[in-house]
Amino acid sequence: MTAQQIGIKARNYSLGLLVVVYTFNFIDRQILSILLPAIKVEFDVGDTMLGFLAGPAFALFYATLGVPIALLADRYSRRNLIAVALAIWSGMTALSGLASSMFYLTLARIGVGIGEAGCSPPAHSLIADYFPPERRATALGIYTIGISVGIMTAFMAGGWVAQNIGWREAFFIVGVPGLLLALLVRFTLVEPPRGSSEGRSDEGEAATMSQVGRFLMKRRSFIHIALGSGLASFAGYTNVNFFPSFMVRSHGMTLAEVGFTLGLIYGIAGAIGFAGGGAIADKLALTNKQLAMRGMALATVLAAIASIPVYLLADKTLVLTLFVIPAVISNFYLATMFAQTQSMVGLRMRAVAAAFLLLIINIIGLGLGPFLTGILSDYLAADYGVESLRYSLLIVAVVIGPWAALHFFLAGNHIDHDLTRVNEN
Repeated sequence: MTAQQIGIKARNYSLGLLVVVYTFNFIDRQILSILLPAIKVEFDVGDTMLGFLAGPAFALFYATLGVPIALLADRYSRRNLIAVALAIWSGMTALSGLASSMFYLTLARIGVGIGEAGCSPPAHSLIADYFPPERRATALGIYTIGISVGIMTAFMAGGWVAQNIGWREAFFIVGVPGLLLALLVRFTLVEPPRGSSEGRSDEGEAATMSQVGRFLMKRRSFIHIALGSGLASFAGYTNVNFFPSFMVRSHGMTLAEVGFTLGLIYGIAGAIGFAGGGAIADKLALTNKQLAMRGMALATVLAAIASIPVYLLADKTLVLTLFVIPAVISNFYLATMFAQTQSMVGLRMRAVAAAFLLLIINIIGLGLGPFLTGILSDYLAADYGVESLRYSLLIVAVVIGPWAALHFFLAGNHIDHDLTRVNEN
């Protein structure tokens, strides 16, 4: 059965359902960001502890378990794995509202990370079988819209609930519906034959973790894609976790104001960036895949430059207006890097390849970004007081953005050659 035989409606429904799943993935992941100011007050902790809760506590298990779970996805039903994972992380999100201390809240966040590890690798593999290579970045760009919608929902709902009801109730409200969504995934998501989008037959055994790792390490473009994506997500996760706190501390906004305003910006501007970046990359790659990679490098540099006035200006209206620019273009890279990774590996390597890329992204980005930024903010507090977070975020933007762009540029030097080596060991 080919992708065409699956049917356009079934294929589009499945992609749409995966977008909803990914939306819940980011609602449950990022609801913490808008709740950090309230958690800081209740448990009386510093930015370092908040950064640890938002970063390593979640990322350690999320990143490392993604690879072994992906091995299962390359062997068994990807749909069923996603359904089970969704039920686990939704349940642990709801339990976060019962935490009586930072210790128990950390344990709950670890549980959320364990569940969410089973989402994206099998989803990427499914999407690669729904859509052919020339449409894959666009499809993955649509999938990553779930990030923006999830952050928007988490911020807008979480900010209002935290201010008017309580931060604990916010965890309950966003966690419980995911349990119902898990049933919908299990019984309605289409599981396509592997290789159907390319007319390739799935005849081989699934590769081992070490085989996929060795395969990817021989592709220079993948090494630069992974490092560049990790660094870009370092800046992205730092921003999404601490920008609400920055607007509260430096600009005097309430949680409800921050949640509503940033929710709209992340939701609309972010979605344009994710989907637009994938569509642009697909068009550029039709004639020159190297050009697509270098376009992503340019966008990443421009995002870093556009962030500078956001952290330096005093007028909050102007700050939020200018913030739309980096919110759009800083997200261009993601769908492209996911799509190129799927295209350079064999059929039974796709979920594990996605998991390896996500492992690097999340160790560098989610594991280190918020944590190191929190440490830097606490260090600068002696000199800058409440404004320490402003300068911590500024340093991350101007250092990390260009560094990520360099790796995307270098990946372009090798991408065409590596895409011709799919069948090599």
